[in-house]
Amino acid sequence: MRLKSTAIVGMVAAGALLLAACGSSSSSSGTTSAAASAAASGSASAGSAVGGKIGVILPDTTTSTRWENQDRPALEAAFKAAGVDYDIQNANGDKAAMATIADQMVANGATVLAIVALDSESGAAIQKKAAAQGVQTIDYDRLVLGGSSEYYVSFDNVEVGKLQGQGLVKCLGDGAHNVVFLNGAPTDNNAALFKQGAHSVIDANSNIKVVGEQDTPNWSAATGQTLYEQMFTAATQGGGTVDGVLAANDGLAGAVITVNQKNGLVIPVTGQDATKEGLQAVLKGDQCMTVLKATSKEAGAVADVAIALVKGETPQTNGTVQDTTGNREVKAILETPEAIFKDNVKDAIDAGSATAAEVCTGEYAALCTAAGIS
Repeated sequence: MRLKSTAIVGMVAAGALLLAACGSSSSSSGTTSAAASAAASGSASAGSAVGGKIGVILPDTTTSTRWENQDRPALEAAFKAAGVDYDIQNANGDKAAMATIADQMVANGATVLAIVALDSESGAAIQKKAAAQGVQTIDYDRLVLGGSSEYYVSFDNVEVGKLQGQGLVKCLGDGAHNVVFLNGAPTDNNAALFKQGAHSVIDANSNIKVVGEQDTPNWSAATGQTLYEQMFTAATQGGGTVDGVLAANDGLAGAVITVNQKNGLVIPVTGQDATKEGLQAVLKGDQCMTVLKATSKEAGAVADVAIALVKGETPQTNGTVQDTTGNREVKAILETPEAIFKDNVKDAIDAGSATAAEVCTGEYAALCTAAGIS
């Protein structure tokens, strides 16, 4: 994926983080079947539709807490402020359910769909079917390779990986070190970009040797824990060491930390998403850093694009990305990520990644005070 930079356009929806979690008129995060999703479907806006309805399909509730805790309320606030009709549902990691939800949204009047695709193949199929019915689609967070969306909203994901690689180098310090990569899902184009960025940093450092690397199907923390344990065992046989871990997100970092603790080990581990759990692990020292992708910016940008499309307007973008499978350029809005260490966890709190009340509980209260978080 390559970015052609043009003028950056602020896309943050006003007040996006002031809303509490999921409203009663959109589908529940606990929905696990397409039928239940359909039952929960319906209008979610107090205002009237301007030129149709916006449908948003989130991917799951397990790979990251951001989707329900951060993205959904930010989207709801933006749509309500614009007075547009909308429906937000969660596919719960089920590709068939996502396709069914998309069909139901279109049948219920959606003219714009923003989709966090579970993989490019299923995402492209949804987009093709939507386009045949005159429905415009937006690639939300993940670029659908071989898809047909005209717009892509995400972060600079190669930069995310670079920040993780730089963070791991910083936390390891001087000297020779062995590291393990625990990457994201092989079906997620973002995971490939994170890996690309991280390797560009780590591979250029002659003091660091990669002694194990695995992709994690479906971003599953449970699977990631098993994979890391296997890599750790293989790397440490015969007196070898694992001195640091490039974990692709906070969920996988948590799985790595569990294995490290079982082995009486505290070593640098990276993360991503600046979740409550990730920030707590950074404060405690179990995780050396995470990457803040301020979801208020991304969700706000998605909302702005969707609102413009439903009103028949042309969304503003700040560049393009290359769909290498479809051999086409996609108009893009790419936000800038930020590395978060113990000394700037407050940045993530201030950005709304999690609240101080959520993070600074129990044993973390004193750590928050020391980090200037109140």
